[in-house]
Amino acid sequence: MPQVTKEGKYIFGWSVIKEDYTLNIPSMAMEEYEMVKEDKVFIFSGSKSTGGFCVTRKGLLKNSKLRGILYDNPRLMNYELKEGELIKYKGRSYAYLNINDGEIKISKDMIDKLDLKLGDKLLSIRSSDIAFTMGLKGQLIERAKNYEGYIEVY
Repeated sequence: MPQVTKEGKYIFGWSVIKEDYTLNIPSMAMEEYEMVKEDKVFIFSGSKSTGGFCVTRKGLLKNSKLRGILYDNPRLMNYELKEGELIKYKGRSYAYLNINDGEIKISKDMIDKLDLKLGDKLLSIRSSDIAFTMGLKGQLIERAKNYEGYIEVY
């Protein structure tokens, strides 16, 4: 798992939004966050500086300091919303998606609301013990684009 800056954040790889709106989560992120334990993931809008979105699962979120996201939004927690339906909560947008063999499918509505487009390369970044980021822009993404080592593309 490379670091593109000395003592910087670890990255898992690049994920490309394909023409069918799918993207693959890097295998190292899948392993580290134990995504295979569940068949759904939660995504939420990324920071203004990095864009993209963050990815987590119920088992990590419900016992964390961010558990209010789920407990204040029981329809999200219980997967009662339409898959991919974004809801607003405290300034961010949240949704759940099915995950199958490391692949998620985002909707056109999600792409529009998260300011993404088909073909975008998102950098999978270790963010915390709760979620990882699929970042679109910013300093770390620029450094990764110029990184001379190998970063796997999924």
